[in-house]
Amino acid sequence: QAQLVESGGGLVQAGGSLRLSCAASGRSIRAYTMGWFRQAPGAEREFVAAINWSGDRTYYVDSVKGRFTISRDNLRNAVSLQMSGLKPEDTAVYYCAVDFGKAYSRPTNYAQADEYDTWGQGTQVTVSS
Repeated sequence: QAQLVESGGGLVQAGGSLRLSCAASGRSIRAYTMGWFRQAPGAEREFVAAINWSGDRTYYVDSVKGRFTISRDNLRNAVSLQMSGLKPEDTAVYYCAVDFGKAYSRPTNYAQADEYDTWGQGTQVTVSS
């Protein structure tokens, strides 16, 4: 059974940076699309970024383009989200997820939460103004 564990969240001032990490165990993620989502209090879970199995295709929600970078290390079975230029509206619990349904494929519905079948427990990111 695969497990995902996020880390790296915390409290940061507006304009600051954080790097979130997601470590997978129990199963290799190297053949699968990985995603990051976030959920603010009272809001629905929102797509943030995704990366294909080989790492050469990345996708972002418009609000984080140019500020966030998703990457993966298949040897370490991990994915990261480098966040810079953080804004108070980035405050949320951040989740990583994996789509085990399609191996070595080009992501299509990467922004849809129900495309992903395994999720981490989340890590809190708080950006103060």
